[in-house]
Amino acid sequence: MEVTTNSTQETKELAEKLAENIKSGMTLALYGDLGSGKTTFTRFLVEALGQDSRVQSPTFVVARKYGNINHIDLYRLTTKEEVEDIGIEEFLADESAINIIEWPELAEAFLPKDTVSIYFEYVDDEKRKIRIQNLN
Repeated sequence: MEVTTNSTQETKELAEKLAENIKSGMTLALYGDLGSGKTTFTRFLVEALGQDSRVQSPTFVVARKYGNINHIDLYRLTTKEEVEDIGIEEFLADESAINIIEWPELAEAFLPKDTVSIYFEYVDDEKRKIRIQNLN
């Protein structure tokens, strides 16, 4: 599925719609350049999944937890060994958790086969092209 959102509100509505299909044990891999909307989308998705936590980019701390949601940001990591060292396998093995991973490229070898991949493309200040794969 590919969607073009023309505003932050439309991105929020998309996150709310997708939240209806997100369940414990799922992993979402968010791809896209800086400023493409990954963290904003995550904030809306976490809210739509019933958490009222203030979602912040975990870039400097690598991971934040919001209830049963793990928000993992691998932007600052440079090797697969570093990904392994943060405990990625433990995060992914937790069937009670939902894992949202930004910058997942280094973790692809660890990701479950049924990972939902979401690709964000910056079009302009308001508009984003969002492509979603493997969401049943």
